[in-house]
Amino acid sequence: MNSTKHTQSAIVIPSVFVFLWATGFIGARYGLPYMEPMTFLAIRMGFASVILLIMALISKASWPPTPLAAIHVIVAGLLVHGGYLGGVWAAIAIGMPAGMVSLIVGMQPILTSVAAFFILNERLTLRQWAGLLIGLIGLFLVLGHRVSGHDLTPLSGLYACIGLVSISAGTVYQKKFFASVDIRTGGVLQYITSGLLFWLLAICFEHRTVHWNTSLIFAMAWSVLALSVGAVALLYKLIRDGEASEVSSLLYLVPPVTALIAYICFNERLTTMAMFGMALVALGVALVVLRFQTRR
Repeated sequence: MNSTKHTQSAIVIPSVFVFLWATGFIGARYGLPYMEPMTFLAIRMGFASVILLIMALISKASWPPTPLAAIHVIVAGLLVHGGYLGGVWAAIAIGMPAGMVSLIVGMQPILTSVAAFFILNERLTLRQWAGLLIGLIGLFLVLGHRVSGHDLTPLSGLYACIGLVSISAGTVYQKKFFASVDIRTGGVLQYITSGLLFWLLAICFEHRTVHWNTSLIFAMAWSVLALSVGAVALLYKLIRDGEASEVSSLLYLVPPVTALIAYICFNERLTTMAMFGMALVALGVALVVLRFQTRR
């Protein structure tokens, strides 16, 4: 019975995480026309921190036991939320197509696996390395038709690379230093500090004009509840329970799932090459995360 529950959990949690993470474009698609990126992210962090604080107080969750533990939590949050979200949203805001951003950030599983090898002493098998490479090839097939060299500028490329390095470093840092901290209280610290960072950037570089309407409210609500509360909690649980390289490989599935959602909901084009790429991505991730038993 326990084995069955564990198997179901091992399938359901990653699947829900990938789906929620893939809907991240909803915030950008419906939010950026009415609010500048750093302002949006600052407000999003504020709402998320309040929700998690209420959850932490009701459940009497434990706080980081030492100041050093709290600092580690904050650093991880500034990487995963501040650097990653800030870089990705800034790149999109100045004109880089979401497909190009996804392609650059899609290098994260490779970068994380290399970092985990040196920092966490994680050892991938030849099969898992092959899976990472197959997944990367599939990612290019899914997104290749949606990007062009004309879409890349030095500044937008810099922002996207900041997002790539931040999520890669944040995943490894989270695994190394955040293992014993409660996700709810840790999230409060992370969202407060990341929110302060975004407010500082908004004050320095944006007009902070907000045009509230139904689309913006929906984008904000989804970004806070589904992503900052739901998806991030699942990500941290996956990082805590598994190897960083295996968890990061799940992010290969995000662009294909995003493409499927866009095809179903917004009638965006889905080519035969993209569908073949999706199959390769699924195969690559399976080679990385599935445990195959060998006969003796």
